[in-house]
Amino acid sequence: MDKSEKIEAYYGEEHHFKKAIEILRNLALKTNLEETYKWNFPTYTLDGKNVLSICKFKQHFGIWFFNGVFLSDRKKVLQNAQEGKTQAMRHWKFNSIQEIDEKSVLAYINEAIENQKKGIQLNSKKKAPVSFTIPVELKKALKNDLHAQKSFKKLAPYNQKEYIEYIASAKQNKTKKSRLEKILPMIKKGEGLNDKYK
Repeated sequence: MDKSEKIEAYYGEEHHFKKAIEILRNLALKTNLEETYKWNFPTYTLDGKNVLSICKFKQHFGIWFFNGVFLSDRKKVLQNAQEGKTQAMRHWKFNSIQEIDEKSVLAYINEAIENQKKGIQLNSKKKAPVSFTIPVELKKALKNDLHAQKSFKKLAPYNQKEYIEYIASAKQNKTKKSRLEKILPMIKKGEGLNDKYK
C-alpha cells in the first residue's frame, strides 16, 4: 500500500472514533499542511517538517503536535506525549466527539503552523547510546536465528528494551521459553512487543 492508501485505510477503518478523527482531519486539511503517513498515523507536514499527527486508540483519540511545547495552550489542554521521554511533543487528547471545539482546534493547528514557519523547535540534545544487557536465553535465540537477529538490531532501542525486560522478568525457564516462542515471530516482522496496544 502506498501512503495515500494507508491514509484512506486509517480513516476508513470501522472504529468508535471514526467520525471524530474525520473532523480533525478536515480541520487539518483546511490549512496548507501536506497530508502524509508516518509511524502508522496520518501526519501533516509543512515543507517536509512534521507539524502534527492525528491518532486514535481504544480509549481516546487526538492530535500530537510535534513542537507542541511552544504552543501558548490558552485552554490548558496539552499534555506531554510521554513524560520523561518526549521533550517537545504535546498531545491534545479527546474522549468523545462532543469535546471537539473546532474553532479552538483550528487555532492550535494554525499556531503550530506559524511556529513551524518561524523555525521554532527544540534543539534536541544528543543522547548517549543506550546499552542493555540481553538475557542469555534471548541472546542464544537470536544467535540461532540470523533473520531475528538482524530484525532485532533494526528495532528502536525502546522496543529492544521491552523485549529484553519481557524475557528477563520471567521467573521460570518454561515461561522464558514460551515467551521466546511468542516474540521471535514478532521481532522478525519488525514489531514492538506492545505495538498492538498503542
